[in-house]
Amino acid sequence: MKKLFAVIAALAFTGSAFAATHSEKAAAGDAPKTDQQNKMASCNKEAAGMKGDERKAFMKDCLSAKPKTSTAQKAQQDKMKSCNAEAKGMKGDERKKFMSDCLKG
Repeated sequence: MKKLFAVIAALAFTGSAFAATHSEKAAAGDAPKTDQQNKMASCNKEAAGMKGDERKAFMKDCLSAKPKTSTAQKAQQDKMKSCNAEAKGMKGDERKKFMSDCLKG
């Protein structure tokens, strides 16, 4: 009889532990979405009304597309390329100082 009581108590404890874990996972749903989740939501909105192969192809293209770079990012990338070209042959501290000054100015 004691063994039966121990088994029932263990099962009750396991069930309450499972419930706590389940409620923790549900609360985690309130966490901020990742970039990929945001991208999925955006693509889903754009795919409204599409069905079948058309939707599947659109979602594949949409989700695999690289994020668009802003004008400021593009300008910074161009500046970096230009400074790198000018710093060719420089090494060490000389290169670091030149790159710092070039990218600032």
